[in-house]
Amino acid sequence: MSSQYKGFQLSNNDSAFIETLQLLEWDKLCEQLSSFASTSQGRRKCLTCDIPNELTISRRYLDETLEIGAIDSEEEGGISFAGVHDIEQILRRCSKGGVLSAFELLEIVATLRSARRLRRQIEDPVKRPIISKLFANVSTLPELQKLIQFGVEEGGRIADRASEKLDSLRRQVQALRVKRKDTLKDLIRRLHSVLQDTVVAERYERPVLALKAGAVDHLSGNIHDTSSSGNTVFIEPTLVIPLGNQIAKLESKIYVEEQRLLAYWSSQVGINLTPLNHLFQTLLKLDFALARARYGHWLGGVAPKFEEELDAPFLIQDFRHPLLVWQERYQQGSQVVPISFKVSSTLRVLAITGPNTGGKTVTLKSIGLAILMSKFGLLLPCLGEPSLPWCHQVLADIGDEQSLEQNLSTFSGHIVRITRILTSISNSPGPSVVLLDELGAGTDPTEGTALATALLMSLADRARLTVATTHFGELKALKYNDCRFENASVGFDSETIKPTYHLQWGIPGRSNALAIARRLQLDEIVIDKAQQLMQRDGIDSVNNVIEGLEEQRQRQQQAAEEAASLLARTELLHEELISRWEKECLQSEAFRETGRKKLESSIRRGQVEVRALIRKLRDRSADGEIARRTGQRLRQMESTYSQEVIKNHHENWLPQKGDRVRVSSIGKSGEVVAVSEDGSLLTIMCGVFRSTVELNAVESLDGKKPNPPTKDSVVTIKSRFPLTNKSNIRTKKNTLDVRGLRVHEAEAAVEEKLRNLSGPLWVIHGIGTGRLKRGLLEWLNNLDYVEKVTSADQTDGGAGCSVIWLK
Repeated sequence: MSSQYKGFQLSNNDSAFIETLQLLEWDKLCEQLSSFASTSQGRRKCLTCDIPNELTISRRYLDETLEIGAIDSEEEGGISFAGVHDIEQILRRCSKGGVLSAFELLEIVATLRSARRLRRQIEDPVKRPIISKLFANVSTLPELQKLIQFGVEEGGRIADRASEKLDSLRRQVQALRVKRKDTLKDLIRRLHSVLQDTVVAERYERPVLALKAGAVDHLSGNIHDTSSSGNTVFIEPTLVIPLGNQIAKLESKIYVEEQRLLAYWSSQVGINLTPLNHLFQTLLKLDFALARARYGHWLGGVAPKFEEELDAPFLIQDFRHPLLVWQERYQQGSQVVPISFKVSSTLRVLAITGPNTGGKTVTLKSIGLAILMSKFGLLLPCLGEPSLPWCHQVLADIGDEQSLEQNLSTFSGHIVRITRILTSISNSPGPSVVLLDELGAGTDPTEGTALATALLMSLADRARLTVATTHFGELKALKYNDCRFENASVGFDSETIKPTYHLQWGIPGRSNALAIARRLQLDEIVIDKAQQLMQRDGIDSVNNVIEGLEEQRQRQQQAAEEAASLLARTELLHEELISRWEKECLQSEAFRETGRKKLESSIRRGQVEVRALIRKLRDRSADGEIARRTGQRLRQMESTYSQEVIKNHHENWLPQKGDRVRVSSIGKSGEVVAVSEDGSLLTIMCGVFRSTVELNAVESLDGKKPNPPTKDSVVTIKSRFPLTNKSNIRTKKNTLDVRGLRVHEAEAAVEEKLRNLSGPLWVIHGIGTGRLKRGLLEWLNNLDYVEKVTSADQTDGGAGCSVIWLK
């Protein structure tokens, strides 16, 4: 068994399951995950954590991942674990009565301080119930922190104020050091002529003077050292030896006092061992959850959904193998080809066929990793909303188990591993997923096929899902006798002799051996002979059937894509017709009865026909010809309805005072408050703005036009804002106040407002620290439908208000 799995605290201590982790390269994924941890204990947790065998634990892991990931993205700079230390060994030593060093005590203080900061940053039972629950019954022990901080300085030195005795001893030592220093200076001044150097050196923690070898008689004392040349003798003068002895004696007493203080503080840590252990485990859970969230964000992952029903389908779209994603980004690997697997509730066995190096094994590992990652609370690197049933364990037989040491051949190795898998399934309390690579290989093809068939039929009764790769043609036919079986294949381009790595459902694959051999310029005589043998054995006809199925599938796929496109256009046209009808109903209060009935009748006819076309396209029997005819009819309807405009031209209609009309240039309606004497000019109130327009610049709400005057229409509005087909005038409707909101809350409010506007939007964000404005500008600059963002005029708020212009 590989040494990297010895640290796993697996709930399922089954050798078959541990082998599966090795085969699926789970340790490499855990190494990637650990690189996103913030602390050393968090990295260790990522490498050795349990894989849950209970649905409730997996769901809790996932909830923690999502919630702390949201907090990390909301907080400026993210969540920081700075100051959190690995105090597990420290606490373990305290539990046995050990004495901590000053630096270890400071690590406990820093951890307590950081835990208090994280608690203030994260805890919010209303908005963040899952993560806040982790802080329940957590004590940050402020009294213990104050006690240690009072006695230990930041550099690890025990402070003089820690005890009166320590302070007194250190003062005595300091006085003796000063006295000794003065004595040495006096000696240097008197003996400078016989000294090699005027600097006081130190040997064996004793002060010495560098005396010339020939002048030893000039100074009495203890010789501690000589130079390599023998010209210099290092002597501790007799005058300072008593002072040094007194200093050494006092320093010994200082050491004893410091050890007494450290022992006392260590005992206080031991008294609070239970809350400290609980605090340490809480911080470890937070770091582990944050690592999962950041790893999932890096992968671009989405949250999976576990279904409790055993027969729930597997639905995962465009899953990208996480190890291959890592290679692509950091090791200049090839672009990852995603795979999708949709396993129905009745399907039990999936047989994947196709050429070697086509991606069959990667598909097996992707399915296994997707299940394990979901159980581990990780986000899946895929699209859509992945869902899968809860599975107790994943078991795999991938690769060659040949062993010379154990006297096992390839076939024997596979059988030994499969035996362990069957035993594990029998002992498992829940459903299992089994992954088998090259099933039945390594022995006589006839016996291997029979054994593989029997094994798959047995697993169909015992496992929730079995995915097997094979080259045996007989296994491809199992689906036609048992609805629990299905075929799939990996794509291969015989022209380029390269796999496409795309997983094709419902069609068995071909080995493409002859096509590859011909492309690699093998002797044509050999290839022709092989082709004749295939035809004689009936193999070539099977391959022709498979090739025909592949071509038919491609045609059906193309027709389905065209039908989906037409269906989308049909639904859009249907929505457009409904929207037009609703708009006309709202804007035409005084619409003439005959025109209204005509429009409603036309829309109803269009709706009936569109619904009929939608039903026809959604029918499973729809083919490419139906899609083509439907598309032609839709284009005819689109042309007919887009050109259909009800015009009611009345020669004698003139607006009167009190009538409501629409100003054509700005698309706004208003009330006529005055008419000029000649009737060519109208004064209209559009909301709070008064406008003077010419007669031909307006129309009735139901589209009636007055007799146009001979001169050109000019719209004159008493406003300092230019008018276009979109309202450039600031009103209450196009103004939004986001002061006091967070950046993400303001983004949501602005996005909702922009959906209902066709012109510019004034956003009042205030000045303050500028964080809200910077966050909004950064977000708006990445939106495709935003043309520009400018500051408002000084009269409209200046730098405290921004104007968003849409394309």
